[in-house]
Amino acid sequence: MTDTSPLPVLALTLGDVAGIGPEITAKTLLLHPELREVCVPVVVGDADAMRAGAVRAGLDPDTVRVVEDPRATSNDPGTIELWQTGPSLADVVVGELSPVAGDGAYRFVVEACRLAREGQVDGIVTAPLNKAAMQAGGHKWPGHTELLAHEFGVDNYSLVLSAGDLYFFHLTAHVSLERAITDTTPERTDDIFTLASAFTRALGRPDEAIGLCGLNPHAGENRIFGDEDADVLAPAVERARARGINAHGPIPADALIPAAVRGKWNVVIACYHDQGHAPFKAVYGDDGVNITIGLPVVRVSVDHGTAFDIAGQGIAREASLVLSCRRAAELAPGWGDVWEAARQSQAVSA
Repeated sequence: MTDTSPLPVLALTLGDVAGIGPEITAKTLLLHPELREVCVPVVVGDADAMRAGAVRAGLDPDTVRVVEDPRATSNDPGTIELWQTGPSLADVVVGELSPVAGDGAYRFVVEACRLAREGQVDGIVTAPLNKAAMQAGGHKWPGHTELLAHEFGVDNYSLVLSAGDLYFFHLTAHVSLERAITDTTPERTDDIFTLASAFTRALGRPDEAIGLCGLNPHAGENRIFGDEDADVLAPAVERARARGINAHGPIPADALIPAAVRGKWNVVIACYHDQGHAPFKAVYGDDGVNITIGLPVVRVSVDHGTAFDIAGQGIAREASLVLSCRRAAELAPGWGDVWEAARQSQAVSA
């Protein structure tokens, strides 16, 4: 991004308004004026819930202003400019699971995707939603990632946790452990290498080493602890290397992930949700974000949940949302290269 290029417009979805989303959004936009130097943030959500969140954060609710065009905003650090989506959610009780709030969180994401498809925003940043509330509201999606993929019509995508130059891709994500094992297929493993390689090429690092975690303890230990590592993962690594990808593994997760934390690997593929999420969050906490690779537009999210237990108390930390905005602003100008690299790689591997 040059000094003369326009700042990327980011749609900030408000998340589940019964949770901490409105509070951390208010803190992010009103307490961090430096963000306006790198992006134009526009909240996609509900004005009443946003004002209530500002009050809970100890900030001025009158700073919330409803806009009619995401690309015609003031970008004033003293305002929260919001794109109203659906009816008021003023009656939602904070800290309690609510189908109404779950439906609202779903609508915010769908609307942000529409704005992105129509070119009205350049990226999406998501505050946390509650999966149970969303499903209670009638929307049977396991999480943000799968909903976003559906809205953009993509099949090959990955939830990627990132801190600095470290990226944790996930072969499977929001499924049971039993389903994760079933979904660890040759096709999916080929696809995840395609995505990881496309991303590193778009970053200008085509020879970046990509380490694949073993599915079983000790990566199967010569089939003592299962056959998947030898029968599925190892052949996928060989196929990836034959395609020119600097792939390695399967490597026992308890060896690969600590080595990545020490800086020996920048790109790691975890086989299932907790294999990647548990160590990542234990080490990086608020310093991490969630990026969805495989979408035509950049999407970055906080790496925490709705925190119903502290919602409404004004004590929720906004650090991860601030970082999410920064990462989205950083990636948005060059995201077309990421998307094009992913498309080309998928065509080659098909």
